[in-house]
Amino acid sequence: MLDFDGDIKATAVKHLREEISTLISTANKGDEVIVRLESGGGLVHGYGLAAAQLVRLKDAGLKLTVCVDKVAASGGYMMACVADKVVAAPFAIIGSIGVVSQLPNFHKWLKNHDVDYEMFTAGDYKRTVTVFGENDAEDRAKYQEELEQTHELFKHFVNNYRPELDVAKVATGEHWYGEDALKLNLIDSLQTSDSYILERMEDNEVYALYSRQKPTLAEKLGLAQAAEATLSMAVDKLPDALARFDLNSRLNILK
Repeated sequence: MLDFDGDIKATAVKHLREEISTLISTANKGDEVIVRLESGGGLVHGYGLAAAQLVRLKDAGLKLTVCVDKVAASGGYMMACVADKVVAAPFAIIGSIGVVSQLPNFHKWLKNHDVDYEMFTAGDYKRTVTVFGENDAEDRAKYQEELEQTHELFKHFVNNYRPELDVAKVATGEHWYGEDALKLNLIDSLQTSDSYILERMEDNEVYALYSRQKPTLAEKLGLAQAAEATLSMAVDKLPDALARFDLNSRLNILK
């Protein structure tokens, strides 16, 4: 079992690729990999790489299940659609197969303050729309063309891994909650990740795999100060913590 909590840059892919490399070198063909995925999407190249990492699992002959409890939208769904099985909670947000780009333009403000802006490029389309310069119809048209090309790539990717899905119907940029997503074949079943994992634990050994980096000296000093400041609080709360049931306490943890 792996966890992916995605931000706009998909920075979690750094650990994901290490964990997947470890799995590919140690797991047996046919083993199941569960990815608990939460992401509202972000940069195209970041999530394109994250999705490609999940493809490595399937290429290695491993079964891939993606569990979504809250959201797998846009780049998050690009990752989820790679799975052999997508499991989502009833109110999880799914879909948003589209592309968006927005930026401010300060040209009028600069002009009103007598500030000139110059940009030099080689190549007709090295730069189209700009934040500081004056954008014309040709600039906007070219930029829109690039967005449409990216959208076509996104749709092709989804269709490749979920051929049963009517991509033309769902690739409108809209999102759906779990129950409607199931009707549209965006997902395969309705279930929380906790419920799914507990079912798998009945007949299988389940391992939670995490990769982490050694802290720097500055981080160690900061951690030491934080640990000293919170030690008494932790001791006070220990009885309550021990009484609490936690799914992870029943998992084998590998770090």
